[in-house]
Order: sequence, then structure tokens, then C-alpha cells
Amino acid sequence: MASGVDELLDMLFQMIDEAKNVPLSSDKCMLERDKALDLLDEIRAQFPMELAESKKLLASRNEYIASAKREAELIRKQAEDQARQMLAQDELLSKAKQRGNEILRQAEERSRDLRRAANEYCEDALRRTEEAVAEAYDEIKKSRSRFRAAAAGASAQGGGRAAYDVQSGEPEGK
Repeated sequence: MASGVDELLDMLFQMIDEAKNVPLSSDKCMLERDKALDLLDEIRAQFPMELAESKKLLASRNEYIASAKREAELIRKQAEDQARQMLAQDELLSKAKQRGNEILRQAEERSRDLRRAANEYCEDALRRTEEAVAEAYDEIKKSRSRFRAAAAGASAQGGGRAAYDVQSGEPEGK
């Protein structure tokens, strides 16, 4: 006969819909009792099968949902782990950049200090050299002046050659 509960219910509905009205009543009808009861028996017989199938479908659906939840939880955990790793890498990179900037700042500061010390050293060395050269120049001027004086004095005395003692800055023989 019918294959499923839905078809049996449709047949029962059609039977009731097509049933003749009871005289003097529009909401009551006459049915063939045996046919209606046979349809209800068939519906009752097929309910356990339909119910079992729907329970299987519900169980399968619940298992599918649980599996999807487990998979979603796994994906969420992996995303959190990946985010933590990326955050740790960012933090490490930030610390490395910060340390690099600190090293660069220290190197620049050390370079300025060395340049300043080198400049001070050169300035001091040049000042001392200038003072030594000035002293030597003054000594040369004095020696030359003594030499001229001695040479002029020797010319006046003997008209000849005058010897000059470089160590004492005096003409020889004095």
C-alpha cells in the first residue's frame, strides 16, 4: 500500500476531507470505520521505523555537530598558538630592534667621545709643538743676534776672522 507515514497521513486526510457530512451538521462527517482504522494501524506500525530513522538522523546530526565543534576548537587553539608565536616573534623583533638602537647610540656616543679626545690631543700636541717651535725660533733669533754682535765686535777688534762659541753664545776668547 503506502510507503511512508506521510503518505498514510495524506490518505487519511483525503478520506476525512472527502467524507460526506452528517445530515444537519456541517462539522461532522461519516467515514468508513474499517478503512480509517486500517490506515491508523498502518501509521502506528510504521511509526517505530520512522522514529528509529529520525533518531538515527538526530544521532548522526549530533555526532556531526560534535565533530564540527571539536574541529572548530582545534582550529581555534591552533590560531591562538599561532597568534602567541607571532606575538612572541614581534616581541623578540621589537627587543632586537631596541637593543640594536641602543648599541648604535652607544657606538655613536663612543665615536663622539673618541673624536673629541683625538681633537683635544691634536690641539694639545700642536700647541706644545708651536710653543717648542716658538722657543726654538726665539733661541735662533737670540743666537743670531749674539752672532752678529760677536761678529761685529770681532771685526772691530782685529778686523779679521772672529770665532764664535755656539754653546755659550759668546765670541771665542772671552
